Amino acid sequence: MDRVARVSNFENPLIDNRLRYFTYIPVNIAPEISLAAYFVVGAVLVWQIVHYRAQRWLYILPGTAFAEALGYAFRTACVYKTTFGMYVAMMLFLLVPPNALALANYKAVAKIIRSSPAARPRVFWLKPGFVNWFYFASDVFSICMQGAGGGMLTGTTTRDAGRAVVLVGLTVQLFFFACYLATSFYVWWRPEYTVHVSPRFKSHQQAKRRVMLSVTTTTVLLYIRSIYRIAEFGDGYGGKIYSSEWAFYVFDTIVIFLMFIVYIVLFIGHSFPREGKIASMQLSSAENQPVTSEAARI
Repeated sequence: MDRVARVSNFENPLIDNRLRYFTYIPVNIAPEISLAAYFVVGAVLVWQIVHYRAQRWLYILPGTAFAEALGYAFRTACVYKTTFGMYVAMMLFLLVPPNALALANYKAVAKIIRSSPAARPRVFWLKPGFVNWFYFASDVFSICMQGAGGGMLTGTTTRDAGRAVVLVGLTVQLFFFACYLATSFYVWWRPEYTVHVSPRFKSHQQAKRRVMLSVTTTTVLLYIRSIYRIAEFGDGYGGKIYSSEWAFYVFDTIVIFLMFIVYIVLFIGHSFPREGKIASMQLSSAENQPVTSEAARI
């Protein structure tokens, strides 16, 4: 079925809604497996955050996983009966939430910079305040653009405008991802930037390597996913990429799932404990210090 035929399907009142919105009949089983997989990784991340008493902002990670699971729940429903509302909900929950993962990565690097007073950055782009608001604002802007564009894509009269809005959001996001990766590699390379070292790590270098490897690897994966989305929306409704379900599952579903595997295996919460845990660890460390000969005489 060529592009013209696919586009005409959208305006044909007699056509199956699955062909109208997807341009193909979506496969069964795959969305159910995706739903279960994202729910499981979300639950594992919640357990890690609670068990290791990590800082609460890390709940961004399981929250995104559960949002992805909800998106696949809507996709599962669309396999059997596609309605306009379910398709819009599916589009929004599968397109927008992964951007929140970038927020978690931005927050991690900003906290490393803020907690490293010895670094004393002289350039504005390494100051904690700038890193916080600059990347946060860029991600919020991208999320808003993609959310608005995703909603517009479902209308016959607003589809072209919606595609342009989404493309602008994704392109801007790629630029900021590149800036963030440059900042991250600089922080990783400079020894004056330090992270909290929990007892499970043998050295500061090992703890820092784990955090930076996690945030850079996941950002690269998110970059790959964004490139796919740009190609998909650039190709347009009815194009080969939009109409290739396997491409969606490979470059979106699997790529984002791999991000969550990285977040679990290289869990960064050990280096971002809550304040109460830091205090208890310091007290325990002080109690375990050997008694000096002078103290023993006293």
